[in-house]
Amino acid sequence: MTHRARDLALSHFQWIDGHADVWKIFRDPEALTGVVRGLAATFEGEGITAVCGIESRGFLLGAAVAVELGVGFIAVRKQHGLFPGEKLTRQTPPDYRRLRHELRIQRTSLTPSDRVLMVDDWVETGSQALSVKAMVEEVGSHWGGCAVIVDQASEACRRTLDVRSLVTAAELPEWNPQR
Repeated sequence: MTHRARDLALSHFQWIDGHADVWKIFRDPEALTGVVRGLAATFEGEGITAVCGIESRGFLLGAAVAVELGVGFIAVRKQHGLFPGEKLTRQTPPDYRRLRHELRIQRTSLTPSDRVLMVDDWVETGSQALSVKAMVEEVGSHWGGCAVIVDQASEACRRTLDVRSLVTAAELPEWNPQR
């Protein structure tokens, strides 16, 4: 399954003005289904009880992977969206654009018996995923790992977060400004 998901991710990847773009995956139902199944398969049988995702692409992919795994979804919101109730909050280290984000999870969405998988489209510095991992562990939940379409993380980050991907950044086509 992950080979098919890898092929679908690569065939729907494009560069636009020097920026990596995976949005075409979401428009094609076959690609979306295959990628979601591939992401879920990377942690199948590992006791995942909840999937979380950071807005925006993490919401889309995470919720779909949660359905595929038959578990619930936990939203991770950025600083300005409405989010009622008591929250866990973390300020991220700088990301690849040197930006910091405030991430929030509703405290009641996590329990000590949870094993949480984070799903996103891309991991590079791991800044957001590390912050989510800290919040998950703060309430006594267990970090299950991180499933992404594209992995561009360092080996140390990959080990710390248990990142599993469909594609590595090195496998992507090179950006060609002439295209």
